[in-house]
Amino acid sequence: MKIPFMKMSGSGNDFILIDHRKPLIENNRMKEFARKVCQRRISVGADGLIFIENSEKADFKWQFFNADGSVAEMCGNGGRCAARFANLKGITGPTFTFETLAGILSAQVDGKRVKLQMTQPHSLKLDESIHIDGKKETLSSINTGVPHAVKFVEDIETVDVFHLGRSIRNHSHFAPAGTNANFVRMEKNSQLSMRTYERGVEDETLACGTGAVASALIAAFKGMVKTPVSVQTRGGELLTVHFEIEGKEVKRVFFEGDVHIIYEAEMWEEAYQ
Repeated sequence: MKIPFMKMSGSGNDFILIDHRKPLIENNRMKEFARKVCQRRISVGADGLIFIENSEKADFKWQFFNADGSVAEMCGNGGRCAARFANLKGITGPTFTFETLAGILSAQVDGKRVKLQMTQPHSLKLDESIHIDGKKETLSSINTGVPHAVKFVEDIETVDVFHLGRSIRNHSHFAPAGTNANFVRMEKNSQLSMRTYERGVEDETLACGTGAVASALIAAFKGMVKTPVSVQTRGGELLTVHFEIEGKEVKRVFFEGDVHIIYEAEMWEEAYQ
């Protein structure tokens, strides 16, 4: 069986998207299917796989899988890709909602530009001292649909994102779910530069939407920036994060950026057998 799909990129995060309103893959096979087709050089290759399905609560729902086959509650850049895909396929108009494990999100699509309203952030913790690899590190954390830890650094180019990121991701302080690890440098005029180690991918990625939101919100709570915040990703794109904060609570948060279509094709059985 050949499976139609679209390969898309949001700020350097790449995804395989499949219109699954008429099911093609059984639920009990999805995790292994995702793991196989996300392998680079062997199959299609991607940071994640997104199935677009029918929803009784919103315009559509997704099932999202990381490259290792694990399920993710939320992915900001994946959400923007899903939004543009649904609009291109005539599933929705330019403004709509869709269902995720993290809640129902709203989105606006204007050509390549997609603005996504995030779920309510929670579990904010600022400036915790945690011993990692024999050193005391100062980390802040917040859940923006998935958990994120943020470490501010002076030199973002030399930070060991892979090894330190992996140690943070697997640290007992963030057990049992683990966390994504973001390394952030403060620039001028409410702009940040960010590098991210993503759980599920288990490596540095070129961008992370929920990480950009987490970094912007933590910087705001620390008095470093004001809305809107521009976040420079490793892939080179600037993401814009908009938010409203009252006291210690975030009332509304959006982020926006471009989504690019890489190609549309059919996947042969050899790609996932």
